[in-house]
Amino acid sequence: MHTKRLSIFGLLLALIIALAAGALVAQEDEHEDEVDVAALLEERGIAVLPLEAVTESPEQILDFTPTSARLNFVSTIPLSCTLVFGTTPAFGNVSMDSDMNGAAIIDHNPLMLNLEPDTEYYYRAQGSSADGTFYVGEVLTFRTPPASDELPDNLLSPQRGAEVVGVSSNFGGAANDETWGILGAFDDNLNTEWSSAGDGDDAWFEVALGETAQVNLITFETRAMTDGTAQILSFTITDDAGNVYGPFEVPEPGEIGEYAVDFVTSSVRFDVAESTGGNTGIVEIALLGEPVSDE
Repeated sequence: MHTKRLSIFGLLLALIIALAAGALVAQEDEHEDEVDVAALLEERGIAVLPLEAVTESPEQILDFTPTSARLNFVSTIPLSCTLVFGTTPAFGNVSMDSDMNGAAIIDHNPLMLNLEPDTEYYYRAQGSSADGTFYVGEVLTFRTPPASDELPDNLLSPQRGAEVVGVSSNFGGAANDETWGILGAFDDNLNTEWSSAGDGDDAWFEVALGETAQVNLITFETRAMTDGTAQILSFTITDDAGNVYGPFEVPEPGEIGEYAVDFVTSSVRFDVAESTGGNTGIVEIALLGEPVSDE
């Protein structure tokens, strides 16, 4: 992926003012003298440094799709990080890393969601440390890939006619197609995931496939929180005849488990067998196989 850098420091001071004091640069009268930004920063004791001063690994876009992307970088000190992005240098969207849980961290992975395919986006990472110093990255750009018309291989995909029959819960009461909803586990997108609302070992979902199919392979990646919770350790799959397969042992977060199976079904139920508790969920699960002819 090609990333383009733009000059930042023409925008830097205005950004810090917005972060530190909201609309301090607004003027009551168009004839009023302009705010001395440098003096205002000094007066309020605000230190501003380039993000690169505390970056251990450079900013990079990972797992980007036609509609989403993930920014990753590692800082040498804990930062409370924010990502601003949009189709112009005025941005217009903001994202915070869901792993922060209200705390500063060093491994940053904020997401950009609901993007348009084949579109150039501008983005900038910025954050503050515990001593109040602001660290601001450069303005960078990337282009999302074009949308694909190919039918997904995943038999659980709604694009293949699959339909969610039920789910134990979605975090925050989200609808199935919203952030944290169950459909985030079937969309072939590592930037989205399903999170239950504290279901732990009781998390489950059931899907009616769009067609009766021979299932040959299951792939699975668990979600996990930085505090060790939300991780699924093993799970089972039940077919439409009530046959239970598994439990399947799940690898570490970030790794994809693959499980060879051999059954024909028109629906599946997923159940957590063991977890670390909390908001258990799935980054991505796929059932791979071939439709079975009705003839």
